[in-house]
Amino acid sequence: MIEYVVPGNIDDRVLSRAVKLLNEGGIAALPTDTSWALVCSLKSREGIKKLRHLSGARDERHFTLLCSDISQFGEFCSLDNTRFRLVKRLTPGPYVFVLNTLLGTEKTLGLKRKELGVRLPDHQVPVALINALECPLYSITAKKNMEENDFEEDSLFEGGWELESIPTVDVVLDPGEDRIKIYSTVLDLKEGEVKLIRLGAGAWPV
Repeated sequence: MIEYVVPGNIDDRVLSRAVKLLNEGGIAALPTDTSWALVCSLKSREGIKKLRHLSGARDERHFTLLCSDISQFGEFCSLDNTRFRLVKRLTPGPYVFVLNTLLGTEKTLGLKRKELGVRLPDHQVPVALINALECPLYSITAKKNMEENDFEEDSLFEGGWELESIPTVDVVLDPGEDRIKIYSTVLDLKEGEVKLIRLGAGAWPV
């Protein structure tokens, strides 16, 4: 099902329907400031299970926590003053920050690693949905072959209508504009020195 939205003025009824679906374990497709993402509610074990099944063989390092505010990072990850200043300078934007998790986060998300990728996208649709849901979104990049671990830009989607073909996607929040085919930049902040894992839309070094 496609729900057409105006990013700066999303119909509250559309958000309410999307929130209801996510709370019931559903999967939504939505735009970010890079490519399309598939998301579930962080509070829904059923949604997380579906999203992981949909991702096929990809491990948990391909999952990202989408947040609407930096303060949400600190609820799940360790973020000291040095890392906070860097994150604040680069957000919102096309960056994923890999951070050490806080005690209990691994159990909440069923993680095998004590690390988590977090992101604050520069796009009104995911931010509005996170605020309406009142919790972060667990996400993966929408790809034409979900089980492949490649990062070729040709594997990404452009139009929202294309995502209706993905199994288990319950709703597509579509602003009616094609997405650029590009990945986010991934930075590892777990240790003292920042490590570039993947160069994408976000410039690095800055």
